[in-house]
Amino acid sequence: MRPSYPLLGLAALGALVAGCTAPPPEAEPGPAPSAPPINDARLQVAGLAAAAKDRAFSALYTLTGGGREPRTVVATRAADGSWRVDVPGGALGGTADVSIAQLGAGIYSCALTSPTVALPSTCVQVAKAEGRVPRRYDPRVHHPFSDWIEVLIDRQTPIAVSASAPLPGAQGSCFSVESISAALDAPMDIGIYCFAPDGLLTAARTGFGTLVLQGPPSPAPPSVSLAGPVVSGEPLGMATPPPPPPPPSFPPSAAPSAVAPG
Repeated sequence: MRPSYPLLGLAALGALVAGCTAPPPEAEPGPAPSAPPINDARLQVAGLAAAAKDRAFSALYTLTGGGREPRTVVATRAADGSWRVDVPGGALGGTADVSIAQLGAGIYSCALTSPTVALPSTCVQVAKAEGRVPRRYDPRVHHPFSDWIEVLIDRQTPIAVSASAPLPGAQGSCFSVESISAALDAPMDIGIYCFAPDGLLTAARTGFGTLVLQGPPSPAPPSVSLAGPVVSGEPLGMATPPPPPPPPSFPPSAAPSAVAPG
């Protein structure tokens, strides 16, 4: 019997069509994972910190804590962006007054003459303008008015922010700030920070104590000035200086010998 060519042709065509069938389409990739949401408190404090960066003022704050008497801190952010914070008892274990200021390309530590410590008012550069004061010279009180503002503005900084009950005497909105980084060198102190709607810091409770604004701020100067001339040498440290050595003692003079009776 002769083969049926039409049937063979149909079978070959079917095999060819089956071999050319396109594979099933791959599943479309899902949406890219989004960045973790930023809560409302984080957004709010970032906006207030941005306003604080542009806020020029001079104000008095009461500093309490550390088992010491309340002190008055003077904080100034000038119109040109320079700043200065004067801290009574901020150096030498609380026995000397110190001023930390950023002016031009540097950050300076200045000794302040006080009634209790007769130090000359001189300044030593301790860091560049964008740098950090070495810990051994750092009273820390100036940070809420300077570099910690940048930390609050940067939404990528590893901190967690939540709304907080107001600190006693504080005005405006208060926020609790915690570090979420495992690094030992946290970007800022954990604590509670309070801001007025225009960005003015009205209170802060951190590791160095509690700051509370005393009253309405004064107009800011065009630029801050240092407390004294810039000199080379060692700035005031934070450690308590050792006590002075005791005065030399001398043995008591020998008593005069008794005169023998004549």
